[in-house]
Amino acid sequence: MQQCSPLSGQTDDTQLAVRYGGAVPRYTSYPTAPHFSADVNASRYGGWLQDIGAGDDVSVYLHIPFCQEMCWYCGCFTKIVRKYAPVSNYIDSLLTEIDLAASQMAGPANARFIHWGGGSPTILQIEDWHQLLNRLRRHFVLDDETEIAVEIDPRTMTEDYIRGLVSAGVNRVSIGVQEFDADIQRAINRIQPFEVTSQVVDWIHAAGIDNLNLDLMYGLPRQTLSHVERMTMRALSFRPSRIALFGYAHVPWMKSHQRMINDNELPGVADRWQQAQLAASILVEAGYVRVGFDHFALPTDPMANAAGGVGRNFQGYTSDTAAHLIGFGASAISSLPQGYAQNVASLPSYMTAISNGQLPTSRGFELSRDDKLRRYIIERLMCDMTVDIDAACKRFGAAGDVLDESLSRLAPMIADNMVELHGRTIHVRETGRPLVRNVAAVFDAYLETVNPAQGPRHSAAI
Repeated sequence: MQQCSPLSGQTDDTQLAVRYGGAVPRYTSYPTAPHFSADVNASRYGGWLQDIGAGDDVSVYLHIPFCQEMCWYCGCFTKIVRKYAPVSNYIDSLLTEIDLAASQMAGPANARFIHWGGGSPTILQIEDWHQLLNRLRRHFVLDDETEIAVEIDPRTMTEDYIRGLVSAGVNRVSIGVQEFDADIQRAINRIQPFEVTSQVVDWIHAAGIDNLNLDLMYGLPRQTLSHVERMTMRALSFRPSRIALFGYAHVPWMKSHQRMINDNELPGVADRWQQAQLAASILVEAGYVRVGFDHFALPTDPMANAAGGVGRNFQGYTSDTAAHLIGFGASAISSLPQGYAQNVASLPSYMTAISNGQLPTSRGFELSRDDKLRRYIIERLMCDMTVDIDAACKRFGAAGDVLDESLSRLAPMIADNMVELHGRTIHVRETGRPLVRNVAAVFDAYLETVNPAQGPRHSAAI
């Protein structure tokens, strides 16, 4: 992280946004994905799975990399399909991958959280939902407390489909809204009228699902403060249990379809900051609890009062703190105490590996003791806005002074009233909460090691 002088006593939030609003990782993992390598292969990952046994708590992620059309803002790995045959063939591979991974484990672990992402998971036919969940039940222990969450596309929903999800066991639903304004929806190629979302929300509640998440975005093309205010107020009319407020990540060098978005229509850093702050203030005033830097939850939601604390993984903030996250599907990433393992992204390569009876692992990262220490500190900062450095070092058997250089890099942020340092305990102030990724970055030992010739690797902090 670049060192810089303090703001000469100025604490204007917009100045902070301009200063710290550059590219920085989202820290859904540490180290981050650009540092994964082929050193972690199927054999290494299989060995890690052998440490999972009966009674262990795990989370499961299933990636469904298909959509019926491309949303131009999307940063996910997905493919556009017009027929169901490619999806059906992929499901066959996914079922086999579950069998392969389970055969490596020492016993049936407890699946506490099952999350379906994409792409659009609701492109699946209901019978495939039952087939996949029944296969998981064959190898994992699921009970009434298991959270089964799915991201749905309201534009393709029917009331019968919602009922089918419930019959398969789904008990939490996330709806991608992004924006309700029709002009902005056209600018991002996602036409989803408010009335469509409202109808689907009614169906969800009628089917008995009380746990509803909404995804909102700021920083979209043509979006202004008045748009954000109206968007947030309309979202509140659904009284979702959780709201994720994401800043649009414009990375056309990584996602070519984002080139369809007119750069000249995107809000600048100061505008993005004001949009995020406005939406956050409306949500807090409405009674939502801030979780991390971009999530909000009702006080009754597990994320707001999680007994084990809040965690952070590739899906963002979560009340799930299981030590093992097992990812299934093309490009899916597993996070285990030993490190990270990512499946190959290419669909043909993924399916070939599965047909050959091999785990489709293509790369990953094995954690050293120092990595585990820094991962813990970064996660606690991102989730709790505070961490005791001495206690963390003791927890991981590290020398007390191993992080002195990182601590010294907090000086500009302390001077800018973003951070307080009491002894060796860091507290992120409310003014620094939206920029906590920058605070976490001072502990990232790999941040400057990516080859600059490969181009930018991270989105803007605001």
